[in-house]
Amino acid sequence: MAVLLAGCSSSGYDYLETASIKPKTRFKDTDPQDFGAKHPQQHPVHGIDISKWQGDIDWGTVKNSGVSFAFIKATEGKDRVDPRFDEYWREAGAAGIPHAPYHFYYFCSSADQQADWFIRNVPKAAMRLPPVLDVEWNGESKTCRYRPDAETVRAEMQRFMDRLEAYYGKRPIIYTSVDFHRENLAGYFQDYHFWVRSVAKHPEVTYSDRRWAFWQYTSTGVIPGISGPTDINVFGGSTKNWNNWVAAVSKDRNS
Repeated sequence: MAVLLAGCSSSGYDYLETASIKPKTRFKDTDPQDFGAKHPQQHPVHGIDISKWQGDIDWGTVKNSGVSFAFIKATEGKDRVDPRFDEYWREAGAAGIPHAPYHFYYFCSSADQQADWFIRNVPKAAMRLPPVLDVEWNGESKTCRYRPDAETVRAEMQRFMDRLEAYYGKRPIIYTSVDFHRENLAGYFQDYHFWVRSVAKHPEVTYSDRRWAFWQYTSTGVIPGISGPTDINVFGGSTKNWNNWVAAVSKDRNS
């Protein structure tokens, strides 16, 4: 934990050292946003998150384009597996891209049901980086629009994450959206790494009191090797921070 947090804050890494540098756009974006001076391009480590909707991926081209990591959708609720998951993690690994599986949480199923499902479908070999718990409200869902109270949300999350940490030997990362964080997570889970979605403003505005490790800044990115729009993220630390953290979390504490 200390390795990563030493380089991250609510406003990112070593900002004063890089603020005067004119950012060079790493990847194209079909709907770019103006984040002002604290632009995601100030961060040197960029990555993607993907699911079946990305279709066929040329992982060698993705790696050569400058992608440093990939979050790959694995499971959803208690009974869904992304059909491209097994293919994606194997090919990302073959290309040398650090990767982690993520689980989309459904509050209509229990934490234990979902942890059982994740563990059943995600082998330890698929997880170089820590697993990710994706928690957000899904108003478009045809099967689960239930919104429990904040205390229940946090208790369910904790149970799910405890199960995964015990099994995989890695403390999960929490992915969330602005409204879900505001209603359920602000002030909590301070000893977990957060991956935050903020596609219109810098996270220091939308998550003012949250120390973040990853920032999802667009869903309309253009990544060589992927034909359609792709989510792009930045890591909140320097390249040295990144290399040290990957080396640390790649070790299985249960081995």
